Amino acid sequence: MENFESIINGNQLTLVDFFATWCGPCKSQSAILPELKNEVGEMVKILKIDVDKNSNLASLYGVRSVPTLIIFKGGNVLWRESGVHDVATLKNIIENLK
Repeated sequence: MENFESIINGNQLTLVDFFATWCGPCKSQSAILPELKNEVGEMVKILKIDVDKNSNLASLYGVRSVPTLIIFKGGNVLWRESGVHDVATLKNIIENLK
């Protein structure tokens, strides 16, 4: 993904969802993200990275299980966790990081 580095290096919070199409929990997380976007609006960008198609990025960021969510700002990792997270939890994390 050509723009990945420029996006995560920006001044806006960016939530990256590292996922796989074959992963059941990833499908659950994917269903939660649009609702999260509705809750937080422009406070955060949300990117989805398929680890099978972007194995170089997954390797670069040490993604060993999916889903893994990482929040970046200014190129720095501010938060990272694997597993499914609900809207309320993610919204609280984002509001605390802004």
